[in-house]
Amino acid sequence: MANKYDGLARIIIQNVGGKSNVISLSHCITRLRFKLKDESKANTEVLKATDGIVTVIQSGGQYQIVIGNNVSDVYDVVNEIGHFSEESSSEEVGSGKSGKKMSAGAMFIDTISGVFQPVLGVLSASGIIKGVLALLVFLKVLAPTDGTYQILWAIGDGFFYFLPIILGYTSAKKFGANPFIGLATGGALVYPGIVGLSAQKAIGTVLAGSAFQTSYFCTFLHIPVLLPAAGYASTVVPIIVAVWDASKLERFWKKVLPDVIKLFFVPLLTLIIIVPITFLVVGPVTTFLCQLIGIAFKGLYGIPYVGGLVAGLILGAFWQVLVIFGLHWGLIPLMMINYQMLGYDFVLSPFFVATFAQSMVVLAIFIKTKDRKLKDIALPAFISGMFGVTEPCIYGITLPKKKPFVVSCVASAIGGGITGWAGVKSYTVGGLEIFGLPSYINVKTDDATDMYWIIFATLVAMVIAFVVELITYKDEAPVKKEIGATNNKEAIAAPMKGETKQLSELEDETFSSGVLGQGIAIVPEEGKIYAPCNGTVTNVAETCHAIGITSEKGAEILIHVGMDTVKMNGAGFKVNVKSGDVIKKGQVLIEFDIDRIKKAGFSTDTPVIVTNVDKYIDIVPTDTKSVSLGDTVITIL
Repeated sequence: MANKYDGLARIIIQNVGGKSNVISLSHCITRLRFKLKDESKANTEVLKATDGIVTVIQSGGQYQIVIGNNVSDVYDVVNEIGHFSEESSSEEVGSGKSGKKMSAGAMFIDTISGVFQPVLGVLSASGIIKGVLALLVFLKVLAPTDGTYQILWAIGDGFFYFLPIILGYTSAKKFGANPFIGLATGGALVYPGIVGLSAQKAIGTVLAGSAFQTSYFCTFLHIPVLLPAAGYASTVVPIIVAVWDASKLERFWKKVLPDVIKLFFVPLLTLIIIVPITFLVVGPVTTFLCQLIGIAFKGLYGIPYVGGLVAGLILGAFWQVLVIFGLHWGLIPLMMINYQMLGYDFVLSPFFVATFAQSMVVLAIFIKTKDRKLKDIALPAFISGMFGVTEPCIYGITLPKKKPFVVSCVASAIGGGITGWAGVKSYTVGGLEIFGLPSYINVKTDDATDMYWIIFATLVAMVIAFVVELITYKDEAPVKKEIGATNNKEAIAAPMKGETKQLSELEDETFSSGVLGQGIAIVPEEGKIYAPCNGTVTNVAETCHAIGITSEKGAEILIHVGMDTVKMNGAGFKVNVKSGDVIKKGQVLIEFDIDRIKKAGFSTDTPVIVTNVDKYIDIVPTDTKSVSLGDTVITIL
């Protein structure tokens, strides 16, 4: 069954270099994220100029196509048509198979985004539930002892508690390992018997007498097992590193073991080695490194008067820049580490104000501009931004105009500075924007001070962004140029008189999908095709129902009389030219019998399309409902 995104999906697949150029495909909230073998094969300018695509970003070893709020629907269709996979083996990560060797930073961003993207929606949903419950407790609507609270809390907190199991699965998918090995490894980390060990009496210490003295509660083969105070529940880094190691080990066993025993011996030998190594080495080392990172950031924020202020200013100012390149994923582990180690996060709190500032700049433009087209774009972009999705604001409005983007960053810096200076803390992953406010309530102490501060900082950023943009914004002076007065445009005339249709309305998917090109269709009132421009005949169908023309400026034009009329084998058609003929605009090219086509049961809908679309910025069909001979029906930019 045809989908409204079929045409867009085919354009995307064609212009990322085709199916054979795609290693893997995934998506986040607004972007399709391709990993390509050779990014130079992608037609970036064509994609940027395609309706339905906001922009294209090449960052972090990924070819990112920004779609907007309907990205999941587009992803489903692209995946269905292309049969792509989200999986990419760890051998491909940074190996050069994506066209060039990825840097360590790009590999890190690619790994973190690949692990977290599949769970982002449920992660946010769980955070919203926890935030709303915190708000209800603060307002005395519910108490933590209520059954309603406990069941809803199990939904929200259960996801975070068992995060190592969930990330064990997504990490295995990312690294090309058996996902059930990832699940089993995560399950071992949060097994109740293991988590409960730290509540028992210690049986010994290591590094006694030093600053790194640590108690242990069990041993493995007489080797002390060092566990975090709260165990590995809700942790992020240990499971990712463990599954990466497991993926290497699994591939080794697959190479050396006989096929007859691989089914159960590969997971057996992988788990029996990797789980103890995780408890003995991976877990303690990653936990220690995470603690050092936490101490470093806490020290920065702890510098009297200026530490939090400076950190907040920097993060607030550059958050949207990080989002543009997808680099914000690199900071997500810091937040998750703080939640697990401290029970709250303060490092990323300043980012909260950024999207609100961006949205208010767009609202000011919506109010101030007299450009109707810009107004039509700005209002939905503002609404989308207020709910946390700012790509339409950034790529559609503020970044192209430059100054509004700078205004939003300055306002975000001020709001972020206030947030950092006040040491605002969030206590759980929350929903996007307005849904994230309750995550700043400390449900353990029934304290909403941090939420009040984040609201204040956000309002300051919003007011500054709105007022400054409202005062300074001016519409750009319109550039008036006649079509044909510049080599940057070419007008294609109507080759016949009749009613117009968009290609998407045609019954033939070859044309409606846009796979052959872009243009318009005409329902003819007269059985003649006239030359739409000066040029050369490049091809005439043997059955006389279609003709190809190359214009003097190089546009390749296909005129196809009717749908499936090739089955008429030329009956009712007469061609007056041949391949290689030089033609003049208005010259009769083909004559055909409309009634005969209809009696044969075929539609007379006649597509007029430009086939070499990759050569141009855009192909703009007319929006008039009917055209006369010679009217402009396609403008080529």
